Amino acid sequence: MGALITTFGVGELSAINGVAGAFSEHIPVVHIVGCPSTISQRNGMLLHHTLGNGDFNVFANMSAQISCEVAKLTNPAEIATQIDHALRVCYIRSRPIYIMLPTDMVQAKVEGARLDTPIDLSEPDNEPESEDYVVDVVLKYLRAAKNPVILVDACAIRHRVLEEVHNLIEKTNLPVFVTPMGKGAVNEEHPTYGGVYAGAGSSPPQAQEIVESSDLILTIGALKSDFNTAGFSYRTSQLNTIDLHSDHCVVKYSTYPGVSMRGVLQKVIKQISASELNVQPSPVVQNEIPKAVDDSPAITQAYLWPRVGQFLQKNDIVITETGTANFGIWDTKFPSGVTALSQVLWGSIGWSVGACQGAALAAADDNSGRRTILFVGDGSFQLTAQELSTMIRLKLKPIIFVICNDGFTIERFIHGMEAEYNDISNWDFKALVDVFGGSKTAKKFAVKTKDELEQLLTDATFNAAECLQFVELYMPKEDAPRALIMTAEASAKNNAKKD
Repeated sequence: MGALITTFGVGELSAINGVAGAFSEHIPVVHIVGCPSTISQRNGMLLHHTLGNGDFNVFANMSAQISCEVAKLTNPAEIATQIDHALRVCYIRSRPIYIMLPTDMVQAKVEGARLDTPIDLSEPDNEPESEDYVVDVVLKYLRAAKNPVILVDACAIRHRVLEEVHNLIEKTNLPVFVTPMGKGAVNEEHPTYGGVYAGAGSSPPQAQEIVESSDLILTIGALKSDFNTAGFSYRTSQLNTIDLHSDHCVVKYSTYPGVSMRGVLQKVIKQISASELNVQPSPVVQNEIPKAVDDSPAITQAYLWPRVGQFLQKNDIVITETGTANFGIWDTKFPSGVTALSQVLWGSIGWSVGACQGAALAAADDNSGRRTILFVGDGSFQLTAQELSTMIRLKLKPIIFVICNDGFTIERFIHGMEAEYNDISNWDFKALVDVFGGSKTAKKFAVKTKDELEQLLTDATFNAAECLQFVELYMPKEDAPRALIMTAEASAKNNAKKD
């Protein structure tokens, strides 16, 4: 769970885009808003940071649409109960909550006895009869299938069933694939790992054929959005699909509301074995730079992303921005233990820079020694560049790659290469390191050729990541990852549809 504190009105509205992204992406966030005192609210006083109409609930009402719980702390006798309940809801539902804290409640005495009892974060049990029925049906279809596969998606991560996913993979030896939003959910060095399934954008391409020819696809935590499916390019049938979700299950065309995936997975794992399944081989996934990549010195998308896979280390944290990075990373095979952070569904450009700061801070707090690595486009970076200052101030040590390709590449492929609104100002990006106070503590680089990139990625000091390192990574303007081109074409066609 994450937490943020904002000022009433002006502060919370500045943060509302980020909170909406957390709601969209199933991220538990506690949003605490410091607001005027209960007396000021009751008297309808004309205060700064208000709309001047005496309505102190208007912003809470806005946030209610992107929160799974709104707690207005106005009565000291109820505050402890309200907070415990809100935190439980935030954790269980894996979505933001909104806590409205008036200034006169900050020092108010509340019930202290509750601090002796930990908050109950256990998920509600499934109704036993319904759960057992779903388990029996799932087992029946798994045992009968000729070439079953497992497909792991975003909500397996967000709703914390990765231990169950791992145990299922080990118990069944079935081919396992991830979606783009499921990157990092499984050990990509596992022998049964078959790559990223995203319809026509799958990587390796043979992953599409294997998944779509399967007579039973067991999906875990599916989130079938446009970018997660390469423009809705799935060619699978619900008749061959079992979808396990956090609050319901769908077996072929039958839906079982209220039956969550954790209980089902745990019982399936106990009752299944690989010997009773038809296990087919998975495709071999490697960080292999395609032979068709031209031998020009330019750093192309087709060259970069497999090379990134060779650069990554176990347990790295990898953040990819909406745009070329989000799609290019599909072609990167991760070492074990890598955490992948992206915002494929919400897609708010600039998100990744702040996310990098948060991830690097978390890594520093737990003293794990994990590297934090960001790939962000030049246009996106310009929206939230000031977070670089925060990273320098906090002495964080991320590796930041700014992809310099003259503007908003994904928009060029959707709306046309020459649209002027996709152009950006030509910043001296690496100069910002000094501007923000990092001249003595950080390093900066500019790489424009494959040889320069190779020299950097093989440098032992650079790999050690002992300080903040900022890299301008120059790439061709009209080049994009294969999956982005396919998805952009699908988006353009969808945008052009008429009633």
